[in-house]
Amino acid sequence: MKLNKRNVLFISFMLFSMFFGAGNLIFPPFLGQNAGTQTLPALLGFLSTGVVLPVLGVVVISQADGLNKLTDRVGKTFTTIFTLLIFLSIGPGLAIPRAASVPFEMAVAPYLPEGSNLKLFMLGYSLIFFLLAAWLSLNPNKLVERMGSVLTPILLLLMVVLFAAFLIGGKNQAAPAQGAYANSPFLTGFREGYLTMDTIAALNFGVVIAATLRSYGISSNRSIISYTLKTGALAGGLLAVVYIMLAYMGYGSSGVYPLQDNGAWTLRCIVAQLFGEAGAILLASIFTLACLTTCVGLITSLSEYFSEMYPKLSYKALVIVTTIFSFLVCNQGLNTILSISVPVLEAIYPMCIALILLGLCHRWISRNPYIYPCVIGGVGLVSVLYALETCKVPLGFVSTLLSYLPFYSLSFGWVSVGLVMGLLSLLLMALTRKKA
Repeated sequence: MKLNKRNVLFISFMLFSMFFGAGNLIFPPFLGQNAGTQTLPALLGFLSTGVVLPVLGVVVISQADGLNKLTDRVGKTFTTIFTLLIFLSIGPGLAIPRAASVPFEMAVAPYLPEGSNLKLFMLGYSLIFFLLAAWLSLNPNKLVERMGSVLTPILLLLMVVLFAAFLIGGKNQAAPAQGAYANSPFLTGFREGYLTMDTIAALNFGVVIAATLRSYGISSNRSIISYTLKTGALAGGLLAVVYIMLAYMGYGSSGVYPLQDNGAWTLRCIVAQLFGEAGAILLASIFTLACLTTCVGLITSLSEYFSEMYPKLSYKALVIVTTIFSFLVCNQGLNTILSISVPVLEAIYPMCIALILLGLCHRWISRNPYIYPCVIGGVGLVSVLYALETCKVPLGFVSTLLSYLPFYSLSFGWVSVGLVMGLLSLLLMALTRKKA
């Protein structure tokens, strides 16, 4: 059986909407405003981790037939620990609550009457948000219809309206690059792409896409991989276009507005200048739609994964439990959530990247039983130690040793270690064969 072009388009829209959430909205304009005249190299770095790697992640998971089968190549113990960290970070412990708190704190709270009880309003907003997310998630077979053919086109239309208005009437003046963007724009942009969390999410969204394709009658692994690649490429293309628009608005406003705390404030300044007070409705709609669709994608992928892993747990029960827990975490506040996210992402993102790259090369390296444990072990050790350092945990002489790694200060010390461990795995394989 073959999918028609309309279905391929709507599944791509669904995947795009699952990726495009809170971080995807606030980080590109923040990048543009901080990178200023260095926005192009910074954006190329951002697109590497914000578009290319997530699309490749979806494809790798499809080829491996699930996250567990990919991580089992490292070891069973690693699978248990890594998948737990993954699900906590993109699930109810971090990403899902962030998806609800960002639109409220950045696009709703600033427009409430002075003296309003923000905690009470947040409680009401998040309650409605998560009730709607749960309703959409309880029927995964209708995701393409509801998200791909309705919510995503509306979101894209709103984004195009905002960008067109900026091109026509926006103030446009670029400023010199600030901070790390002035010295290493590409690597800084590459690292900022971590914060979208899309590469991590991709390791789970591949399951949702495969399940969606099977619901259309696509059964062979070859066809599933082929359609996953097509829909992933189209979704990635849409993400890239939206990121370029958002980064350009940040770039154009970098010399107009003072440096903001985050990209949401940058967008608020732009929208207020273009549409006045009425722009609050546009901004709130964009934020809420983007974050709602991502929230639904995350709840769905987590619930489907655990219902398959543990058949005694029903899909609907998992949706309800995940939603309730996320609602409780969400009301702890955005700053608390974001303060936790950076070190967690610093620890696990490099391992996600290494897993995807190894998965892409699996055809050629599958005979080497040491390469997955060696590379992921080395990358994981360095990235976890770096994350501990960012949390101000004293590591003594270990910090001194780590500082000698190339690009360690930019959080890329794991790259050289991964390469060395890959070579070590080849040596181990050669020695094993000689003994045999």
